Amino acid sequence: MRILGIDYGDARTGLSISDPSGFLAGSPSVIHEWNYAKLLDKLVAFIQENKIEEIVLGHPKNMDGTVGPRAEKCETLAKELEERTGLHVVLWDERRTTVAAHEILHRSGKKEKKHRQSVDAVAATLILQGYLDFKRRQ
Repeated sequence: MRILGIDYGDARTGLSISDPSGFLAGSPSVIHEWNYAKLLDKLVAFIQENKIEEIVLGHPKNMDGTVGPRAEKCETLAKELEERTGLHVVLWDERRTTVAAHEILHRSGKKEKKHRQSVDAVAATLILQGYLDFKRRQ
């Protein structure tokens, strides 16, 4: 089963696909798109091309667990992806994934200026791997 992890952003949206067994997150990539309608079209095409069977979308709740404007945007994207693909979208708590992604990039020797190019893909991989680990424990 191929599962897609998404870290949605206004300018860059990170993607990560699981291996066919659903054990490991990998294949990180980024869609650079400001236009929401075009981003949605690109996501749907990506899902179809990669034969995705399940979607996990980062849900950026506030640190106190409340839902803010960013999380509401993700909820809207989840509904639209479900309508367009027929797949269920799991909203996954992504608090601190971007911070963890920056830490990973820093430890790997990447300069701060270069983080922007790949931090969203790393965050999507962390979101997806967290979900895969959760599913395995169930």
